[in-house]
Amino acid sequence: MNIAIVCYPTFGGSGVLATELGKVLAEKGHNIHFITYQQPVRLSGFHANIFYHEVSVPTYPLFDFPPYETALASSMVDVVNNHHIDVLHVHYAIPHAAAAFMAKQILLKEGKNIPVITTLHGTDITLVGRDKTYSPVVTFSMEESDILTAVSYNLKEETYKNFSINKPIEVIHNFVDIKRFNKKPVDAFRKLISPNNEKIIVHASNFRKLKRVMDVVQTFLLIRKQIPAKLLLIGDGPDRNEIESFTRSCPECREITFLGKQEQIEDILPIADLFLLPSEYESFGLAALEAMAAEVPVISTNAGGLPEINIDGFSGFMSNVGDIQDMSKKAIHILSDEKTLREFKANAIIQASKFGIDKIVPQYEALYQSLIK
Repeated sequence: MNIAIVCYPTFGGSGVLATELGKVLAEKGHNIHFITYQQPVRLSGFHANIFYHEVSVPTYPLFDFPPYETALASSMVDVVNNHHIDVLHVHYAIPHAAAAFMAKQILLKEGKNIPVITTLHGTDITLVGRDKTYSPVVTFSMEESDILTAVSYNLKEETYKNFSINKPIEVIHNFVDIKRFNKKPVDAFRKLISPNNEKIIVHASNFRKLKRVMDVVQTFLLIRKQIPAKLLLIGDGPDRNEIESFTRSCPECREITFLGKQEQIEDILPIADLFLLPSEYESFGLAALEAMAAEVPVISTNAGGLPEINIDGFSGFMSNVGDIQDMSKKAIHILSDEKTLREFKANAIIQASKFGIDKIVPQYEALYQSLIK
């Protein structure tokens, strides 16, 4: 099949999932065409059947805000016409679903009916999409998609709750490449980070308020009172300066290291003993799933779609949002006993395997085939 994928090229979950999906599909022999404004961060190296089409948005003095959606729709039309595209798969509703509708209407005038799948990822529904500025267009675009999917049952429920749509939504969870994250040996790298065999705790996010990164720091400080540990903070975003300023003024925070954005997170996660994700909301929690794939148990909140992947008492533990006392208590329970830690590590990869490539990607392939037929 010739498949066009439209996504954001950034570190966010939607862009990561879309890119990884395209790479796996390409390995299975499909021709994949990425359409976005810059090369996706997870798209590195040469792939014989992966193609990248950059959306160019000319700037004119007339426009205070360049019309990206119009340029995107034109790029979709161009790619479909020139590369015999069978199906158009757009990730994140805003503005991709609306641009896809526009492209589809243009192509219909030319006698081509290109099927469109829209995958909902989270904030396009729970935050941005609910804004009254965007809501009518998002609602319309979802209804006009040939197939609508969501990455969790929770997101499906949130979509029906917040939008007046009658379109069926099929749940296809995010997936993970277990082989990519299960890297051994890592002893030399671990010794560099933890020279005295301190426990290594990791958090990865885009440092927005929704991620509650300060809760990560406060939970870590409570853990440190009982267990020698190091904290690695991966990512960047609007809250980083505030968090970094706090740690600089906090003598107890000397064991915290900011690693910034990391494209090869699979090189870091395998050295960790625990992953903290205290988010206020996660439509799915791809970062937690990737940690589990690296055999790292997760302490998370019970918000959004997280209970669908992190099984309380098995792959880790869950707490209420903001309850750093409970999160630290559960973290100490896992980290204070080597036998318990080994059990949770083994359980984490068992749970991650339920969301492996071999189980999830064929569901997308079946959707594509149904539309093409």
